[in-house]
Order: sequence, then structure tokens, then C-alpha cells
Amino acid sequence: MIKDITLGQYFPGESIIHRTDPRVKIVLAVVFMITILTIESYAAFLLFAVLSFTAIGVSQIPVKYSLKGLKPLMFIVVFAAVINIFFTPGTPIFEYKFIRMTVEGLDLAAKMALRLSMLVISTSLLTLTTTPIALTDGIERLFEPLKRIKIPVHEFAMMMTIALRFIPTLLEETDKIMKAQASRGADFDSGNLIERAKSFVPILVPLFISAFRRADELADAMNARCYRGGVGRTRMNELSFSKSDVLVSSVVLVFEILIIILHFF
Repeated sequence: MIKDITLGQYFPGESIIHRTDPRVKIVLAVVFMITILTIESYAAFLLFAVLSFTAIGVSQIPVKYSLKGLKPLMFIVVFAAVINIFFTPGTPIFEYKFIRMTVEGLDLAAKMALRLSMLVISTSLLTLTTTPIALTDGIERLFEPLKRIKIPVHEFAMMMTIALRFIPTLLEETDKIMKAQASRGADFDSGNLIERAKSFVPILVPLFISAFRRADELADAMNARCYRGGVGRTRMNELSFSKSDVLVSSVVLVFEILIIILHFF
């Protein structure tokens, strides 16, 4: 399940979405998040799903690979759905002693599952189609006006990107440690929830040591390359808007207008 998390991973490609300016993709990702958290109509959810899967198809990322990121989320989705179905007041459709299922609970559970799924799929597309360097440059350029009030925008963008990039690295390290512990007789699958949680404690110490070691190696590598922050820093590839950015933004804008119309009317 650890390997199924796609957040922070980059999928190489030459599609129009890969070539889109990172600033455009970051803004569109924020728009996607706001949209999916506000819509209520099932027709709007369907149109948003069409937009998301169209973007996945255009980016030439395998649908199976994109959906893989949903697996670690399934426990949260199922648990929250059960809570909503049986504990939301409203019109009952099934009753047995203290168990009560309502129409409003089913509706709320379905919409919550759709929101979480679409949120993961749409936001993962940002990191899957954008290199860490491009993501750093995009965040820095978007927050560039904050430099006037002495906010270290470059350092902030660099920290965010490194944190995102370290997610798959730490997950891979966790998987290696778990396999090493399992080969020595550790059992992570049996017992109740508390016992299974306790079995993960021996993983934390080597994981923290590995994380600090990687951070120290990264700091040494940055020092060896004379990294001194954003002051006087130049870029090999300057960001610039192109026709593909306008095309992608226009298509998303049309879909967003249709989603808003479906949501309100």
C-alpha cells in the first residue's frame, strides 16, 4: 500500500500538460481544489470527473497509475462513509434497533467519497506532470510580490518542493525497513488495531535516522554546489507563457463555467 501513494512522484512525459507552465498548473490545481470542495450537484461531479480523466488521458499517464493513489485512502473513505450513513439524521430507509440508515446519510457519504477521490486524482496530476525544479520556480514566481515585504519566497518554495519530493523517498525507505523487519520475524498484519499500531514503533527509529541522514546528505550536496539561497540566483530555463498555456487554461475555464452552471442551476 505504501508504494501506491503517488503524491510527490514525477511521471516523465512530453505531453502538452507536461510542457504547460508550472505557474498555470499550480493555479489550476488550486481552482480544482476549490471547485471540488464547493460543488454539490452529481452532474457537476460527473463533469469534473470528465475533466480530470481527460487531463490524465492528454498527459499520457496510465489511468491505472493515476488511480493507484486512491488505495491508501480507501480506509478513510469507507470509515467516514459508514459514520455518515448511520449517524446522519434525516429520512430513514432502514431501521433495526439502534441502527438507522438515512437518505441524507447516503447522499452525504457518496458526495464525500467523490470529493476525496477527485481531490487526490486532480492534485496528484500536478506533481506527476511537473518536475521538482519547475515546481520550485513556479511557486517562487507566483509568490514573488511577497519579496517586497522581506519574505524569503525562494527558501519557502524550496522547502515545499523538497518536502514533496521526500514523500516518495521516505515511503520507499519505510517499505524497505518493513521488509527487513518482516524477514526477521516481525508481524505487521495480525492482532487488533492497537497491537498492529505497536508493531510499527520499531520502524520509526530507523526511519528517522534515515531521514536525518538523507537531509544531511542533501545539505552537503547543496553546499558543494555553492547554494546560497535566492539572492543573485539565475535559472537555466526561464519561465514564459506559451500558446499551450493559453489552450490548457481556456479548456479548463470552459469546463469550470459548465460546472458552475450545473452547480447553481
